[in-house]
This record gives sequence, C-alpha cells and structure tokens, in this order.
Amino acid sequence: MNPSRPPLVAGNWKMHPASVELAVSLAVNVRDAVAGLAARSVVCPPTIWLSTVAAAIGGGSTEPGRLAIGAQTVHAEEAGPYTGETSPLMVAEVAQYVILGHSERRQNDNETDAAVATKVASAVVHRLVPIAAIGERADERRAGLTATVIERQLRAAISRLPRIAGSGLVVAYEPVWAIGTGDAASGEDAQAAAAQIRSILAESDPGGAAEVAILYGGSCTPDNAAEFFAEPDVDGALVGGASLDAASFAQIVQLAVEARG
Repeated sequence: MNPSRPPLVAGNWKMHPASVELAVSLAVNVRDAVAGLAARSVVCPPTIWLSTVAAAIGGGSTEPGRLAIGAQTVHAEEAGPYTGETSPLMVAEVAQYVILGHSERRQNDNETDAAVATKVASAVVHRLVPIAAIGERADERRAGLTATVIERQLRAAISRLPRIAGSGLVVAYEPVWAIGTGDAASGEDAQAAAAQIRSILAESDPGGAAEVAILYGGSCTPDNAAEFFAEPDVDGALVGGASLDAASFAQIVQLAVEARG
C-alpha cells in the first residue's frame, strides 16, 4: 500500500439489512467505530435508504476519519423517462460515492461496458466519486483471460473521461468467482491485477494513475484483508458481507491504516 494514497474501504450492503431501522443502526455503529481512523470509509446502503442513513450519520464526508455515503448504482442521465432509476443529481444530494459496473449489475441487469463508461463520466461531472468495479468470471479465469477481461472493462470504464487526474476515480478489482463465495483471491493475484490496472491508467495519464485508489473486493474479511493491504498497488477494499457487521468492517479499516503506516 502506497503511503501517498489514503486507504479507502467501502462497504457494499447490497440488498441488506432487513429494515431502515437496522440500516440506520448499522451506519451509526460504523461511523462511531471508524471515527478518527486515517482512512476513507464508505457505506453503500440500498438506494431507498440513502437519505435516511445519510441524515443519521450527519451527512457523510470524504475526509479520512469520517464516514461517507455511497450509492450502489446510478443512471447516467439527470432526468427523463427512466422508470425505477435514480439520477446523479438525486444521488449527489445525499451521497459522495457511487459503485458502478458491479458484476451483479452486469450479470443481473445486463449492464454493459458502454453503459459503465457513460455512468463513470456522468458521476465525475456530478461530483460523485465513481468506484468502477471490474473483474473476471470463474470460466474466464480458467481460460487464462483474467488480464484480457481487466483490460477490456477498465479501458471501457475510463473511455469517456477527459483525464484521470482530479477525477476522483477509484477502481475495484473484484474477481467474480470470489464474490460471496468465501474463496478470496491471493494477495499475489490482487497485486497482479492492481499493477495491470495502474499501468493501463498510466498510459493515458501517468500523474493521474498515481492518484487512483485501487481496491480489492471478493470475500474480503478481517482474517485476510492484511494480505491484500500488504501489496504496493492495493489501496483498500470493497467489502461485501463483512460490511454488515460494524466491528468487522472497522477492523478491516484499521488493518488498512496499519498497512499504510
């Protein structure tokens, strides 16, 4: 982990927890647990609870030591006939971050590389920090296509950005075969992917590439997080199941802080 980049740990709650009361309680507990830690911490509740959770924690902040709010997706357009969607203008009222291109969105909602590119650019325009998720499926890994998939998805995700520097871009490497399976990648796997990601970013904007936080995601827990954070190009984590427990999430944040030191 590079000490020049503040670590970033984001929790993707997906379609959890079971009620708004539980969501507020979890967010408040996370806020209190990560307060003062020298890392950027983010929780990403379901869209319907963004406003309530944001209000409960005091609005959210991108500053290290304070808790930020993120959305799990967003539409690229500001307004229009898009039933069920949420515009970046709406999300920016209550959140600071947004996850884009998560594999579950790609698989379950037919989100394409082109759609992710449009959303990433729109998020930047609307002052949201995009967490662009990329990663290979199990069959692609077995076929030796990991690097090919990473390159295709990453080049698409940044294709509409005029520059990397100053965009706030975050990239999350999430091997699909590791998400929710308990079968995490190795630190070596994560570093190989992160190094490739930074190299591709540097082709178009060397200075900007050095700014980008690269996260590992996929069955990241307090038991294995330190292995990822020990790698020079891994700057944090996109956490799934472990983010639903405030103590576990805070422990991962603490491990990220310790790795930077």
